[in-house]
Amino acid sequence: MASTIKACGKISEAEQAALDARRRTQKRTIVVGLSSVALVAVVVAAMVGTSVHAGNRRGGEAQPLSTSVKAVCDVTLYKDSCVSSLAPRANSSGPVRPEDLFKLSIQVALEALAKAAGYFSEQGTVFNNTAAEGTASAALDSCRVLLGLAMDSLNSSLSSSDASNLFDSADDLKTWLSAAGTSQQTCIDGFDGSAGAIKEIVANHLEDSGELTSNSLAIITWISNIASSIKLRWLMSLPRPHHHHLGHHHHHKVPKWVHRKERELLQSSDLRKKANAVVAKNGSGKYKTIGAALDAVPDKSKDTFVIYVKKGVYSENVQVEKSKWNVMMVGDGMDATVVTGSLNVIDGTPTFQTATFAVFGKGFIASDMGFRNTAGPAKHQAVALMSTADQSIFYRCCIDAFQDSLYTHSNRQFYRDCNIYGTVDFIFGNSAVVFQNCTILPKTPMVGQQNTITAQGKFDPNQNTGISIQNCTIWPAGNLTNVQTFLGRPWKNYSTTVYMRSTMSNIISPNGWLPWVGNSAPDTIYYAEFQNYGPGSNTKYRVKWKGLRSNLSTKQASKFTVKSFTKGEKWIKPANIPYDPSL
Repeated sequence: MASTIKACGKISEAEQAALDARRRTQKRTIVVGLSSVALVAVVVAAMVGTSVHAGNRRGGEAQPLSTSVKAVCDVTLYKDSCVSSLAPRANSSGPVRPEDLFKLSIQVALEALAKAAGYFSEQGTVFNNTAAEGTASAALDSCRVLLGLAMDSLNSSLSSSDASNLFDSADDLKTWLSAAGTSQQTCIDGFDGSAGAIKEIVANHLEDSGELTSNSLAIITWISNIASSIKLRWLMSLPRPHHHHLGHHHHHKVPKWVHRKERELLQSSDLRKKANAVVAKNGSGKYKTIGAALDAVPDKSKDTFVIYVKKGVYSENVQVEKSKWNVMMVGDGMDATVVTGSLNVIDGTPTFQTATFAVFGKGFIASDMGFRNTAGPAKHQAVALMSTADQSIFYRCCIDAFQDSLYTHSNRQFYRDCNIYGTVDFIFGNSAVVFQNCTILPKTPMVGQQNTITAQGKFDPNQNTGISIQNCTIWPAGNLTNVQTFLGRPWKNYSTTVYMRSTMSNIISPNGWLPWVGNSAPDTIYYAEFQNYGPGSNTKYRVKWKGLRSNLSTKQASKFTVKSFTKGEKWIKPANIPYDPSL
């Protein structure tokens, strides 16, 4: 290998490009080859000399179990469902490699989810129960949408599960499988306020698909961890190239996958003049509503479609459908172009459907826009902005409501230079999200309420999700003298939230964090504070939870940056949005 990468004198840019491409190909080949060999070795070693039998999940005669299935299933949270779903298909003539078993695990999860979705149709048992109760039909509508999102995430995972590029796709796969699980859990959570046993019925119908989705996530996490270790050792064994020969040829350019036309548009200094559609309340644009402009966006387009929304207050509940890819919406300023609505839980709309502005289509970008929910604190959950869209970006936007203002539901998201207002759990969800240079503004809640900034919803230890708040400012929106404000509370057992180098005013309670129930929190949460500033950042009197870390190293904190946590350099840079990749 050393002879193929050694630099000998100056080389042309064309030669350098060919050399770089050859190195990437060689590295990928070696990494994939070594990982396959090592993984199979691990599988075999785990089970040498062992004879295991597993019965069919539904009962019946026991059958010999492939040692590879047993070893792979040992890394999952639901070993029984893993074995019973994979063993019948992984016989001696079937797949034996972990990569093959991973792909098979997604297939069985898809089948289970498709079966479960049938229960939520108008002929299904869930529909009949909710119709009888009469209180959960709106939650059932949410479930149909959510299960469709989960199916999309699993299908995306299946199409990217080819063993030849599994390592390169690992981050995407973990994101989509995390999102698939989140959508199913959100369906279940939507029945929290329902009477009777309907939530238990829903949970039972989604038990198989939820477990099998979790198993797929555990398997790809395991494969990725081992392959990363092998890759690191291999890279460390390579001779270091001479910097002046190989280093200076690398320039920061927009990735090749961004179309030339799109690249020129995104790098333009005046997007408004080049917009594909213009929205204006006064009739000076082609459209008077944002919804009408979105209808004009071509489905699943790989080119960016720019919508310019002129200043004004737009009273409409907007939904960027999942078929509307790569939409960029530009306003005249976060306080000038405002979308407003008032849907809320108290008046009968499930939290998932209350958003004034909801984004489902991947690659969405918004800048210089305001999103409000004016329902008020007495109406409880009332979302201003929700995104389930992978690789969605919000720049110089204002999100303003009370409880549950910003729903960062799932997938990868980035917020820069935004103002975020709210009271209870006003940044919540289970995405992998980074906030940079944002101003977080707790408001006055109802009498007797306490402010909690975050409620992160990670429920599976293998999910790559969490809230990262970097270089932000927490400041009161009004007089909060008699109101306690907390950095967050753990919505789920693996709740993950990190504050890094942010300024905290004295409104932050000395305890810092609030339990969801009782007086403590699960040991499995991951809460951290790293080099924050201001009177509210003093950690001396913080709660004494096992899951709270107040002395992170720089290396540990770096895991929650754009570069590491969301792999954002691949999708934020082409949008020409300012960002800090690291600490």
